[in-house]
Amino acid sequence: MSAIGILQINLASATRSEQTFGTSLDLEVPSLLKKFSISNASIVKIEDGKISLNKVYGEQSKGVLATATTLYNVASMTKPITAEVVLRLASIPQDMKFSAKCTARKISLDERMSSYWIDPDIANDSRSELLSPRLSLSHKSGFPNWRYQTNGKLSFVHTPGEIFGYSGEGYNYLTKFVEKKSHCTFEELAQHLLFDPLSMKDTTYTNRDWIKHRIAIPTDAEGKELKPVIASSYNAADLLYSTTTDYAKLMVSVMQNKGLTDELAKQRMQVQTSRKDEICKSSKSVTCPSEVGIGLGWEVYQLEHSVYLMHTGKDEGIFTFAYINSTTRSGIVVFTSSENGYKIILPILDQMVEDKSFITLLHALYG
Repeated sequence: MSAIGILQINLASATRSEQTFGTSLDLEVPSLLKKFSISNASIVKIEDGKISLNKVYGEQSKGVLATATTLYNVASMTKPITAEVVLRLASIPQDMKFSAKCTARKISLDERMSSYWIDPDIANDSRSELLSPRLSLSHKSGFPNWRYQTNGKLSFVHTPGEIFGYSGEGYNYLTKFVEKKSHCTFEELAQHLLFDPLSMKDTTYTNRDWIKHRIAIPTDAEGKELKPVIASSYNAADLLYSTTTDYAKLMVSVMQNKGLTDELAKQRMQVQTSRKDEICKSSKSVTCPSEVGIGLGWEVYQLEHSVYLMHTGKDEGIFTFAYINSTTRSGIVVFTSSENGYKIILPILDQMVEDKSFITLLHALYG
């Protein structure tokens, strides 16, 4: 058979695969939503670096159908977006002036943040001199997740760089440093460096007039609606609102290594904080990845011949999920506004024909 004939068969198979996946979702997801009292699910699939499927099910609020433009609190999936802004700032060839007051200044992931920012709460702690953007992005800042866990005052629970410690405070500390160095608000930098270039017109860290009547209302485990939390000032680690389509644009950009130097794009695919011992000693883990841990904004799994980036988000009445196969430039993003949203992630992934080894690993770890 000619190369053209083989290509035609492969393309036809890919098309049938997407049709089959879409059909499976149409058959499975509505019953899953009903079974687990989940109000909605928005799903986007990416193939070969392009959005290939966009499915939306359920209601964004009582009596209002969810659509492709429904906005979700992505919860902790805010972090990969914040990380991407920081990585793009570290990749600019020279300072970029955006306004009279705002000039984006190139940063290094390994510079001391204390040169521009020290939180007053830790001003007398010499460990502040150890903090760098890389440590914040890879969850080795030494801070708690949130300062309310240390009586409302920011303090170190570990020495920076010592061990893994998931921390939203580390992300907010990083963006304060970026603001002090650039004299720009972080939202300005996000708009100029990421949202505008990728046409992410439905993504925001804070309340905007255009989000009204578009929000997927969070719901508890019984399906009761909760009041959505909308930030009046940005949180670098939580509460960003977006659509699955906009978030998929970020993922495609990551797959294509856009906006980053070759070196930083390479580092983004590498484990910065290893969790291999923790993951692999689990009796539930049937397959031990060659490397697994925290990267620059994402969880990183090196499994067989592919590198996967993954992140989840969970707030009250919210669950979100996404993963990227950076080798094949494919992936999926699933947003739900339900406390039970996590219950449908693996059943949805089970409908996919690719990435079976990765999905099997997720079952072993989280099933």
